[in-house]
Amino acid sequence: MFVNSNSYDAVKKHYTDRLSHKFSDREIRSILFEVIRTRMKDPSLDAVSIQDLRFSESDLLYFRDVRNRLLTNEPVQYVLGSVHFYDLDLLIDKRALIPRPETEELVDWVVRTERDPGVIIDFCSGSGCIALSLKSKYPQAKVIAVEKSPEAISLIRENVGNTGLDLDITGIDVLDPSQIATLTEKADVIVSNPPYVLESDREEMELNVLEYEPEMALFVSNDDPLIFYRALAQDAKNRLNPGGALYFEIHEEYGTEVLALLRDIGFVNIELRKDLQGRDRMVRGNI
Repeated sequence: MFVNSNSYDAVKKHYTDRLSHKFSDREIRSILFEVIRTRMKDPSLDAVSIQDLRFSESDLLYFRDVRNRLLTNEPVQYVLGSVHFYDLDLLIDKRALIPRPETEELVDWVVRTERDPGVIIDFCSGSGCIALSLKSKYPQAKVIAVEKSPEAISLIRENVGNTGLDLDITGIDVLDPSQIATLTEKADVIVSNPPYVLESDREEMELNVLEYEPEMALFVSNDDPLIFYRALAQDAKNRLNPGGALYFEIHEEYGTEVLALLRDIGFVNIELRKDLQGRDRMVRGNI
């Protein structure tokens, strides 16, 4: 299976030979590094020490199983069942969207801007990555994770148990005014990474996203791409305490429209920020 060898080099060669049509050499090295660290349960392993490892037969069987799942377009994060996000190791699977680097940037913007908020609400929470990251940085704050999907809520609960961080978790459809009205808590900070991918973008998306990640967390109608932003901003206008802040992750093509929406609703100090790839990706405003 691995050229009669249990060495790192043999495993790397096998992955490169089998996966080079799907991933670049750098991506394969990065994937294999995470696969081995997950299997060895040793976060101290680095790119140098990992090369001296010798693997058991069961290790090699595990590596083969991972390879086979990658060949079916399953995202590596789902294969490994975990993702590193803003200093936290979180459980992740097909119940929720895989946290992206740009969402870490959104969290970092909040952390670098807001001082000692008392109440933080994360709408469309998914895996709970935003809510848990903010709780880790604001341990005295009450952090509320709001999510519609029962499957995602179950994942949030597992991540709460896994991290030891305390969240309030609420099952609400934010597009249903009668449901969102049941959340009576005022907030100092509201954050959301809602669905924003247009249905028309499907044909440009990778199979590992389309075939595995939950559609509920991804897509909005071409006819109303700002539906979540409108609902959440209108709610935030009355929910935020004076001076409170609203943060959104957005579709890169709708920055101007989201700015105009917040301005029309009555937000001030509105700012559009680019991600590290130079794309319009985040918006904040105060009430």
